[in-house]
Amino acid sequence: MSIKIAAIAANLVLATLVAVSPAKAEEPLKIKIATEGAYPPFNSVDTAGKLVGFDVDIANALCAELKAECELVAQDWDGIIPGLLAKKYDVIIASMFITEERKQSVDFTNPYYKAAMTYVMKKGEDASVLDKPDLGGKSVGVQAGTTQAAFVEAMHPDADIKQYPTQDEVNLDLAGGRLDMQVGDLVPMLEWTEKTEDGKCCALTGKPITDPKYVGEGVGMAIRKEDGALKEKLNGALDAIVANGVYKSINDKYFSLDIYKME
Repeated sequence: MSIKIAAIAANLVLATLVAVSPAKAEEPLKIKIATEGAYPPFNSVDTAGKLVGFDVDIANALCAELKAECELVAQDWDGIIPGLLAKKYDVIIASMFITEERKQSVDFTNPYYKAAMTYVMKKGEDASVLDKPDLGGKSVGVQAGTTQAAFVEAMHPDADIKQYPTQDEVNLDLAGGRLDMQVGDLVPMLEWTEKTEDGKCCALTGKPITDPKYVGEGVGMAIRKEDGALKEKLNGALDAIVANGVYKSINDKYFSLDIYKME
């Protein structure tokens, strides 16, 4: 065989090997997700130190749908958006209302559940005080840095507003008689008053608060504005778990109503 023919044959063998060799596997999508870890039943830390709750289960379902490698971390609420902007994680799944104010600094996915707020008072207390903005110096508890806090400050400036680092602390002070009322998210307040021992003291009071200025367009996953591709992937995964029933199975594990539609 001549040198020229041998070279041609060698090239043909090499080309064949390249053609039949498997393509290099794509790197899996890696997502770091932050939640608060102090807002049951949506997110909290169990006795083993593990993040649990509705938000956590939704995050895991989305990651499974996307076949992504995900890491969940706990982050205090007052630093949760700054942490996202500092690229400590890629997305926040922490029952965050989509509001115009927050959209100035971050972007949001489609809502993964609807939102409303509510007043909560001790059972037997006179609820007629809520019929007018002037609460006459009544003490109102809220979690600091939330839309509930912004609502109370705007609507009841005369009230004795007490702000707490976590929702659990607000609940404890209301149950302990150190507050006249609180304003909280409707679903967790419903769960607290109906399903916990300390919450039996209290009841949802007045009409649900649904002003879009405060509850926004619902509850969404927050991402950085430049991460449009991740937003599309998360929206697609959310649509998929709603369609295939995974969302409903998670919803029914925690709630007696459909919080995706709030019915």
